[in-house]
Amino acid sequence: MTQTEDSMKKINTFREERDWRQFHKEKDLALSITLEASELLELYQWKTSEEGNQQTERLKEELADVLIYSYMLADNLGFDIDEIIAEKLVKNAMKYPVEKSKGKR
Repeated sequence: MTQTEDSMKKINTFREERDWRQFHKEKDLALSITLEASELLELYQWKTSEEGNQQTERLKEELADVLIYSYMLADNLGFDIDEIIAEKLVKNAMKYPVEKSKGKR
């Protein structure tokens, strides 16, 4: 079992034990990803990156929330997380080839 699969299993166990899957429709999960990403962004509001980075525990919590909701959305849609990331990296590599990107501003 990959680390991604193990994490997904733990997330699903957590939500199934609480009967929360009924509340986790795709639209609701997409909204939750956005809300949690906003909470993550708020940690940097009016601060430098360095100042925001000092809030290690809060950063870990908010990033984890974004990832958990993202994992649940992928699971609901039947997407393999490792596969969709690999596919996107291939598309990004074609869109942004190294020779046209590296060292450019």
